[in-house]
Amino acid sequence: MKKHFSNQQALLTDRARYLWLVLGTTLSFLAVSGRWELSLAAWLSPLLLLRFTRTIRPLIGCFLAWLVQVSTMLIFLAESGLLHPGWIVVFPLFGTVLTLPYLLDRLLAPRLSQVSLVLASLLFPCCQAACEYLISFTPYGGLISLAYTQYGNLPLLQLISVTGIYGVSFIVAWFASVGNGIWERHFAWPRIRPLTLLYSGALVLVLLFGCLRLTFFAPSSQTVRIAGISAAASTSQNTPSPREMMQMVQSNPAHLRALLAALDNEMLNRTQAEARAGAKIVVWPEVGAQVLASDKASLLTQAAALARTEHIYLDMGLGVFQPPATIYDQAILIDPQGRILSTYNKVHPVPGLDPFGPSENQPPVVETPYGRLSTAICFDADFPPLMQEAGSQGVDIMLLPSNDWQASDPWHSQNATFRAIENGYSLVRQASNGLAITIDDEGYVLAATDYFTTDQQTMIAYVPVKGTWTLYSRVGDLFAWLCLAEVLALAGMGVWQRKQAWTAVDADLPLEGSAFQEGKNKATGPTF
Repeated sequence: MKKHFSNQQALLTDRARYLWLVLGTTLSFLAVSGRWELSLAAWLSPLLLLRFTRTIRPLIGCFLAWLVQVSTMLIFLAESGLLHPGWIVVFPLFGTVLTLPYLLDRLLAPRLSQVSLVLASLLFPCCQAACEYLISFTPYGGLISLAYTQYGNLPLLQLISVTGIYGVSFIVAWFASVGNGIWERHFAWPRIRPLTLLYSGALVLVLLFGCLRLTFFAPSSQTVRIAGISAAASTSQNTPSPREMMQMVQSNPAHLRALLAALDNEMLNRTQAEARAGAKIVVWPEVGAQVLASDKASLLTQAAALARTEHIYLDMGLGVFQPPATIYDQAILIDPQGRILSTYNKVHPVPGLDPFGPSENQPPVVETPYGRLSTAICFDADFPPLMQEAGSQGVDIMLLPSNDWQASDPWHSQNATFRAIENGYSLVRQASNGLAITIDDEGYVLAATDYFTTDQQTMIAYVPVKGTWTLYSRVGDLFAWLCLAEVLALAGMGVWQRKQAWTAVDADLPLEGSAFQEGKNKATGPTF
């Protein structure tokens, strides 16, 4: 009878393990920073997956966790319309990197818990933040982060003004390891009290900091009217693609010039209309106008004359085609005197999608009566260190000409808004084929308009002319480096604990706790 009861209990335990896996996998698909996401899922999915990997053999658990991470990456690509060969190869590798927190936790956290339950709980979140940071060094930038799933949670997101996005990822992942520690100890208050109070206190302090920042450090009350404009969808559809331009410049250059002139003239006319309606700064989207290199000087002369006549700052998103096959993706800033203040070339092209290579620009910074202005282009905003270069120079308004596609609407624009909170500047992201959005330095949306819900997209925003100081703008990704250092330190401590445990076993010394139990009986998993 006793054996039958034990077998029944083991079966229920085994089923529960895989229930956590199924639920964790399902929630992970809803915690992807894509078109469909649920912010709560980002908190619960790691907890359930961590619970699964802690209750099964390391090799099996981590293999299945790897499958979940790779599948999640593929779901993200499918949702975002990015199922291109290069992305399909690279993003599963990112899934492999993001499996490391589960692997290290499974192998080392039980040993660390013999020293300190708090230290053991820090391994998983530090590794999560460090892995996200390491991925950001690839040509795909910081597209992958748990932090992005918390868009709209402004009290929590104020933390990134100190730590960058990795602080929010840390808090979310720490919830998983703390929750798992509480779960393993069967919610026994005397055993879980220190860890529970520590995490609860840390989360309360983070949210309190966010609320205080939102309440008592409001953006500047003085504003400037900024207009973001895009050409009508009907005009854009008649504009040839880069490949078509390469063919037409050889076969029918006159017709190509006529098509590009229609686009450029519309942008100039709409700029004049918004200037006369009161805009002091006008922003075009990425490649909002297009021109042959031989005609660029003529277009710039017209734009400069317009800026001078209407007394505006004009940030031109401009695609310049140099036959036979060279393309420049530029943002050109012109002042009210008609002078070209800066010419910025896109630093980070989208791998496999943009038909040009990277440049080595830094975001320009210019003094104006409306604060310090800077500009970058679209995918550049997925690289926090690049955007922090402008933040470190006290930029007040970041202009971000952009061009998306329907499957990236609205998540790509929403991700870009994190750069504003990090660096203490307002951000104006004028996007064709996506969501145009303007936010202030605390993350409040000042204006937004969707390219796919209007034929002639115009975004009007009254933007604070003064930004704010943030710690992140000065120290950059220091928090991520500290997480990486902490992972190395905890891993070293965990390896040492493992060695000590097995030394004791070999010497036939009495041991208690999970390290001994797991060493003696790997088949049943750790005992806590």
